[in-house]
Amino acid sequence: MVYCGEQAPEIVSVFFQFPNKSLLLAVFAACVGGTFQYGYNISVINSPTMVIITLHLKKTDKSVNLLIVQPLYLGEIAPTALRGAMGMGTSIFITGGILTGQVMGLKEVLGKREYWPILLSTTGIPAILQLLILPWFPESPRYLFIDKGDDEACKKALRQLHGAEDCHAALEDITKEKNNLAGFQAKKPWELFADRSLRWQLLTIILLNMAQQLNGINAIYFYADYVFKQSGIPDDKIPYATVGTGACECITALTCGLLIEYLGRKVLITGGYFLMSICCILFTLTLTFQDVSPVFPYLSMACVFAFILSFGLGPGGVTNILTTELFTQSSRPAAFIISGSVNWLSFFFIGLVFPFIIVCSQLFFYCFLVFLVVCSLVGLYIFLVVPETKNKTFVEIQNDFQSSKNVKLGNSDGEPDPFHMFWRTMGPFMCDLQRSGKRH
Repeated sequence: MVYCGEQAPEIVSVFFQFPNKSLLLAVFAACVGGTFQYGYNISVINSPTMVIITLHLKKTDKSVNLLIVQPLYLGEIAPTALRGAMGMGTSIFITGGILTGQVMGLKEVLGKREYWPILLSTTGIPAILQLLILPWFPESPRYLFIDKGDDEACKKALRQLHGAEDCHAALEDITKEKNNLAGFQAKKPWELFADRSLRWQLLTIILLNMAQQLNGINAIYFYADYVFKQSGIPDDKIPYATVGTGACECITALTCGLLIEYLGRKVLITGGYFLMSICCILFTLTLTFQDVSPVFPYLSMACVFAFILSFGLGPGGVTNILTTELFTQSSRPAAFIISGSVNWLSFFFIGLVFPFIIVCSQLFFYCFLVFLVVCSLVGLYIFLVVPETKNKTFVEIQNDFQSSKNVKLGNSDGEPDPFHMFWRTMGPFMCDLQRSGKRH
């Protein structure tokens, strides 16, 4: 075989480095009843009526805990060299669930009114699969060794997940992390806000999880039907175009899973946000000039697919991976609680506010300028602040993060942390706003 360039062998080794079969099954068991079911529930409800949507919402709330525990588990059981690829399992399964639900909701499958009871009952299948398979897999080796102090259970779990030959390196990594955390207790979520050594990591995951919901991806899906209609697609054919958006996101999640251990997290998520920024500009222009030429509706449709591709390329999956990697064992569970809460609160906020933006016709075509600001600022923040985490242990990542912040942002022990900097900047503005409200 002839290689073109010095990096070709590295690409081949990354692409053909497969994890242990037991590890793959553990990922499947964790994801099938978590993110896959969540994605399936989101899309399968498109066919039934608003009455059934109300009943469905009560059921999807039960998926919240699985969405917060699941990425944590995947990140802790994965080998360092495959942590990013396995962490992308969350994104791959949620997009796979969305696509599956869209296909099942077509009239040719189970989308007809008389089939709705059967359609909705299929949402229980992934949960049943998880209940049957997941109990056969062990607890996280890091949790067993660092939190519980059970060396034998940890070694047994590593042998099952990584294989007898590959478990030694993982055990050495976990041992180093435990030694580094000697004397530290597991932190509560509110304790992270008081820990100055973790405030840049905490600020990072808060911004990333807010941006994941406020970057415009939900608005793109809202606009999709409108754009498809403007492009001349008949109403009865729009569900097939919607399946195309689901397939688009699923393909990008798979592609990201293949590329993440070669290109790294920072390139993918930064590039994704900057590409989304460009799409926001183009989408605003094509929507504004929608009636000028018959070409613009088709350009709008292209922007929809490009935006979804850009989101799936990085922000959609890498956000959870970074939440796992920026913290060590004593603070990681608390960080996931905070990030999950911020993510869902942001989702609630955009769901509450966006309909009012749509009602105001003057803002209808210009709301993507707001998303442009969000995507641009978050992309710039990641580029300047967040270090690359590929092929590094959790302890190395924490040390690199702290040292990079001190160098790039001029921090020292005597200087204010990011939260103090934020309140120093925003405090006078908030006071002026409060005084203005009292005057009125």
